[in-house]
Amino acid sequence: MSISIEERNRTVRDLLNGTFTSFKNVVPIKHEIKKPQLLGKSLHLQYGVLIGITGDIKGNLILSSNPGVFSSISEVMFGMSLDGDMLASFSGELGNMIAGCLSTIIVENGIKTDITSPTIMEGNTTLSGYEKAIQLTIVMDGTGEMDIFLLLD
Repeated sequence: MSISIEERNRTVRDLLNGTFTSFKNVVPIKHEIKKPQLLGKSLHLQYGVLIGITGDIKGNLILSSNPGVFSSISEVMFGMSLDGDMLASFSGELGNMIAGCLSTIIVENGIKTDITSPTIMEGNTTLSGYEKAIQLTIVMDGTGEMDIFLLLD
């Protein structure tokens, strides 16, 4: 059974709004979110965390930035900047917190989801094979930019 275009658009809108709210709830840094953009058929990044989304919506949530931005966020949230294995662990946990908060927010709109364990991506990474990709760029005061990608199947 396929869903109507209106239902699909409403679901994507709820997902975007939930992502905005989730980031705001989890990351205590003043920020501005740029207008969402549709991406092409492949995504290239150097550092990030991927969280799978299952349930009523299937796809992935990706947080991507340079390691220094993730380290700066850790410093604001926990009082110390991290590197190496601790930074990778924090990056995964940040992804978990944002994706978990997103799942909690969108269930209020009747969208039931679950999330997978985080996958850390380091080095030249290319992702493809998704139906639709939406990029949200978040500019954080004094910290830098982070891209959040919603890859929908």
